[in-house]
Amino acid sequence: MPTVQNSILIDASPDAVYRIARDVERFPDFMPDVQRITVLEASEDGTRQVVAWVGLIPAFKLTVKWTEEDTWDDVARTCHFLQVKGDFNAYSGSWEFNAEGSGTRFESVVNYELEIPTIGPLIRGVVRKIMSDNVDRLQAAIKKRAEGKS
Repeated sequence: MPTVQNSILIDASPDAVYRIARDVERFPDFMPDVQRITVLEASEDGTRQVVAWVGLIPAFKLTVKWTEEDTWDDVARTCHFLQVKGDFNAYSGSWEFNAEGSGTRFESVVNYELEIPTIGPLIRGVVRKIMSDNVDRLQAAIKKRAEGKS
């Protein structure tokens, strides 16, 4: 299964960055490729959420929908996610928010498998680039928001 690993340094505290990342329903406010995010269920302590995503892949003029289970660890400032249903053949990964200097290192790992039947298997490299670009944009948007630039 292909994996995309990205990292970005954010000039804000780990707690501040983590709070922004944890507020997933706000992502459409500052991420143009995210149409809608809905928390469908959450545990009483908030550590487990089931979240429905609707995103865009502009290059293919496609809407991608999936529902994932997120497990948040407020002490470690991590999130582990796994698709429970949706358009991906497989989708999982993790986010980590670690102190680095006076800021935060946001590490993202995404494992995915996405076959687009109308386009075919010959464009796996293009899909990888799209997935990588999407993670880059997500991290950049969280960075911009955490640094007070959005």
